[in-house]
Amino acid sequence: MSGVIVTNPPKADLKDVDALAGYGVATVSEAMGRTGLLGPDVRPIQQGVRVAGTAVTVLSWPGDNLMIHAAVEQCGEGDILVVTTTSPSTDGMFGELFATALQQRGVRGLIINAGIRDTQELREMDFPAWSRAVSAQGTVKATGGSVNVPVAIDGQVIRAGDVILADDDGVVVVPRERVRATVEASEAREVKEAKARAAFIDGELGLDRYGLRDTLKRLGVEYKTHEEYEGERS
Repeated sequence: MSGVIVTNPPKADLKDVDALAGYGVATVSEAMGRTGLLGPDVRPIQQGVRVAGTAVTVLSWPGDNLMIHAAVEQCGEGDILVVTTTSPSTDGMFGELFATALQQRGVRGLIINAGIRDTQELREMDFPAWSRAVSAQGTVKATGGSVNVPVAIDGQVIRAGDVILADDDGVVVVPRERVRATVEASEAREVKEAKARAAFIDGELGLDRYGLRDTLKRLGVEYKTHEEYEGERS
């Protein structure tokens, strides 16, 4: 497998990236029309952490972390390393030593569509990570791959410089050209949800607030007393 290392790709503005970090993954995905999610299998190794950054992408051979070493050089302040493999892999491709090197370069976290290890050490050093698997299985450094090329995780394409947002709910990618618009749409959604939250605290039902009684009626869903229901069943 040959490959390429792309240097200095365009990136989203870090001011917009940091603004996006004010919103949860679910909110941002909804604000983009329910798109961008990397699927339910990439999960956090920690809890209570939200991070946003610009993607440095890695395409590696399964069980081989050579290209992660190559990617470290391409990482800088505000980045998130995004790693996937050419075919499914659960080997522990990333651990404490990689995280130490990346922290020194200002990298904010890791998304890996494969295995990770040294999870306790990563939590202790406050290096957030999301992975498909946790595995102590080691890897080799023997096969070429690529850095900063478009990669896909669960059908979502991630380009170098796109924004990655990750929290307890999962991971979402925001195309770099859409970050500012997504921040604005996320803010509008937060305002809308705040109004709904206040209404629910006051006792209003979602059935009434969202006009769902008409939806139930249109779908043929009926209200019956217990006696009516049991009488029809007997």
